[in-house]
Amino acid sequence: MSRIAEWTWRLEDIDGRPVPGGGEVFPTQSDAETWIGESWRGLRSAGVESAHLFADGERVYGPLSLRPAD
Repeated sequence: MSRIAEWTWRLEDIDGRPVPGGGEVFPTQSDAETWIGESWRGLRSAGVESAHLFADGERVYGPLSLRPAD
């Protein structure tokens, strides 16, 4: 039986330092991406500039800017 990956976000401020939060664990990439899509405005208000997506501790992509497109 194969193990299900754990998907997490690492949130960073403008200087690339970790920002508390984003400790949620998601069962799928889709769930993780839905969460960031629904939460980015609140995260920006909390000082988050970017996010990196991880699967089982391995970076999948990032940094993903949380600034709105101009």
